[in-house]
Amino acid sequence: MRLTLRTAADTYEFGQRLAAVLRAGDLVILTGPLGAGKTALTQGVGAGLGVEGRITSPTFVIARSHRAGPAGVPLVHVDAYRLESLDELDDLDLDTDVDAAVTVVEWGAGLAERLAESHLEIAIERRADESREAVLHARGGDWAERLAALGEPSAGSSRPVGAAV
Repeated sequence: MRLTLRTAADTYEFGQRLAAVLRAGDLVILTGPLGAGKTALTQGVGAGLGVEGRITSPTFVIARSHRAGPAGVPLVHVDAYRLESLDELDDLDLDTDVDAAVTVVEWGAGLAERLAESHLEIAIERRADESREAVLHARGGDWAERLAALGEPSAGSSRPVGAAV
């Protein structure tokens, strides 16, 4: 699935839509250059899940946990940019949280896949016109079915959040 996200607000809104198909135990891996919108997407996911606390980039703390809100699912937000090995990822002891939370890992390709048998990978690229293209890759499990549900704008939406490319 490919989406064009024209603004940061569209990226955030897409994260909110994505949250509607997420559940405890899900792993979402985000890739893309600095400023691509990985944290904005995660903020939208957090808003959609209704988690507690402000979501900011965990670059220096590496991982932040956000308590569950009304949806009952907490969020673990990881920035793997400075991690150089699987051992460093293991040292975070994230697998204790993975089954009970939605885990979003920025810069996680090549490392975080081992946290869950199936996962969703989202590659975000900036275009010359400052829009973003998000390419979603379902990796196992029932992700393909859940992504198909994302293709439909929500009933109350006056416009699609991301226009298909």
